Amino acid sequence: MRAFEWLPSLIATLAAFGLGGLWYSPYLFGKAWQREAGLSDEQLRGANKLRIFGLSFVLCLVAAIAFSMVITPEASFFMAFHSGVGVGLFWVATSFGVNYLFELKSFKLWLINAGYHTLQFTLYGLIFGLM
Repeated sequence: MRAFEWLPSLIATLAAFGLGGLWYSPYLFGKAWQREAGLSDEQLRGANKLRIFGLSFVLCLVAAIAFSMVITPEASFFMAFHSGVGVGLFWVATSFGVNYLFELKSFKLWLINAGYHTLQFTLYGLIFGLM
């Protein structure tokens, strides 16, 4: 395992954060996500946005740093990219699936959230593979 790399981790975090902004926007899955998560407009308006966005950014950074630590320096672009896809789809999305089954959450909500996280880690792999 290697030490993490700040620049690619920060770029990956910004990319994931931007993807989340688009993914959960009204233009893509925002309204469906809100409906499936059972959140009203009032609840979202009353939420502490600074806390939500600030901590989300920190958590994306932690995930990017952790990902950078498991990709070996010798990893090819192909290996880094496919590792990102694999981590997102086979670790994160399946873990969400287990929780969603026990919490009786909808398959649609799982698709929305698992889709985002699969693409999040795919971006991480793409960025680390390029850098």
